[in-house]
Amino acid sequence: MGEGVLRAVPGPGPGRDGEADEPLLRDLVGAALRRARLRQGRTLRDVADQARVSLPYLSEIERGRKEASSEVLAAVCGALGLRLADLVGALHIDLTSRTTVSVTSTATTAKWGRPRRGGQANLTLLAA
Repeated sequence: MGEGVLRAVPGPGPGRDGEADEPLLRDLVGAALRRARLRQGRTLRDVADQARVSLPYLSEIERGRKEASSEVLAAVCGALGLRLADLVGALHIDLTSRTTVSVTSTATTAKWGRPRRGGQANLTLLAA
């Protein structure tokens, strides 16, 4: 890997037997969109019509059965009055509230400065 490149590696913890126990992104996206829709008291039909996507497709996205394109996500977020940043922020909260991730860098950084050559830093991010 090149200098300064980060890669995620499985962190320590229960259930780490080589099998990924991370939630699927499509499940998290669907759950976040459904929460936002229900919080607004809106129906699938209302949001689907406003986003100009089919009701069955939006339902499949909400249930984590389909991976939505960035264009569809932007349309659904727009119909819900959300920014994509709001959705990504909600996903960040969902992920960090239930996972432990280790990140390995091929370079170390000295006091907020530039990476030093040849070093390797390990960082484990623990969720509360």
